[in-house]
Order: sequence, then structure tokens, then C-alpha cells
Amino acid sequence: MKLVNDKVCRKMSHTEVDTVLSRALRMSEHERTAIAERLIASLDDSPEIDVEQAWQEEVRQRVGELDSGIVTCIPWEEVRRRLRETSA
Repeated sequence: MKLVNDKVCRKMSHTEVDTVLSRALRMSEHERTAIAERLIASLDDSPEIDVEQAWQEEVRQRVGELDSGIVTCIPWEEVRRRLRETSA
């Protein structure tokens, strides 16, 4: 057994993992998304501060560029068309 998030957890067998996965895959997309988000969050409760700060700065910069008109948004339909042309 090991401690995870201050809780004692036993190691799951491959059969148990397969059972949980099988049940999860039968759930709706919304339910699977919620499960995935919680599982990912459980892997590391303390995100690296430097990474978080870097992302916040990147978001601020991009919002500033949009607000000032330096850059403009491209509609999804246009992005999809360009991707299709590139991969053709």
C-alpha cells in the first residue's frame, strides 16, 4: 500500500484496472471528461509555479494582442479549410 493524497491506497490488479476502464468507456463523453480531469488532477496536486506563471503571462499577452488589434481571430471554418489544404 502507498499514500496518495493522504489516503491509503492498495495497488489495483490488472483485472480491476480493466474493469474500471471498461465501465468508464461505456459512460457518456461528459462523464468520461469529468473522470479524466479528476484523474489528471490527482497525479499532481501542486502544479509547478513557474509553469502556471508562464501560462498566465502567455494568456495576458495574447489577450492584450487581441484587445489592441495587433492580431485577429480566424474563424474555425477558415482554420479547418487551411488544414485540409495543407494535408492534401
